[in-house]
Order: sequence, then C-alpha cells, then structure tokens
Amino acid sequence: MRFNDALTGGVLVIFAIAEITYTRTFPSLFGQSYGPDLFPRIIGYGLLATGTLLIARGVLQKIRAGAQGRWVALGPWVGQSHHEINLLLVLFALIAYIFLSDWVGFMPMSMLILSVLLYRLGSSISVSLLIAAVTTAVLHVMFAKLLLVPLPTGLLTGLVY
Repeated sequence: MRFNDALTGGVLVIFAIAEITYTRTFPSLFGQSYGPDLFPRIIGYGLLATGTLLIARGVLQKIRAGAQGRWVALGPWVGQSHHEINLLLVLFALIAYIFLSDWVGFMPMSMLILSVLLYRLGSSISVSLLIAAVTTAVLHVMFAKLLLVPLPTGLLTGLVY
C-alpha cells in the first residue's frame, strides 16, 4: 500500500501543529528567554516544514500523473487471503497486548505474540519459540533493568522482580 506524499505530509503537519500547541503549556524558567519548550518546538517547526514540503511534492506528483495518479495505491497483496489474515493477526496481537498485558504480563504476552506471529510468517515452531524467548529476554533487560521502565508483571508478579 502506498500513500501519496500529500496525505503523509498532511498527517505530519497536523501532528506538528498539535505538538507546537502543546509546548505552549510548558512552564517558563525565571530569568531565561528559553525553557523546556525550546527543543520540542524546534522539532515541531522542523516537522511542520517537512510536512509542508511533502504536501507540495504529493500535489505535484498528482498533477503530473493526472487521472492515473492515485492518493492511495493498494499493493498486490490485497485480495490474497493469507496476507490479509497476517495483517489482521498483527492488529489483533496489538489490541490483545493493550487489553491483556496488565493481567497476563509483558513476558508471557510477548512470548505468545512473537511465537505465534513468527510461526504464522513461516518459521518452524522451535525457531519461533527460540527467537521469541531471546527477544523477550532482551527487551525485558533493556526496558526493565537498563531504562527502568516498569513493565507489567501480571501472572509473574513476585517472580520477575
């Protein structure tokens, strides 16, 4: 699936405007002409400029292509049921993680999601389980131990930490 650059640029411009607007709520520092809003605002203006350029480029592409130019071009995978099932499985996995991770926990959910998706996408069961276990362990160490991001323990409460 391919989106015209004007659509992507439009989303980027909307995000940039929202970000710049939100930075106006940041507190100012006494005695300084800049504060914690400076760098996020600079990034927001950069995103705004980039989005505007993408919109201009997309509109020019659409004008040059004429009637053949499309805002959204569907890929060759559309209409092939196994690819559509894979897409729905990924979306279902994301939704399941959002709703079940607090109860089940990060590690079991990650193992389950990764192993099912890897198996569905062509890996053997043993390879899927091995990659899922290693990936889950690495992510847990990176987030919970190094970055100190609290991950939901769920069913493993008392065993993980």
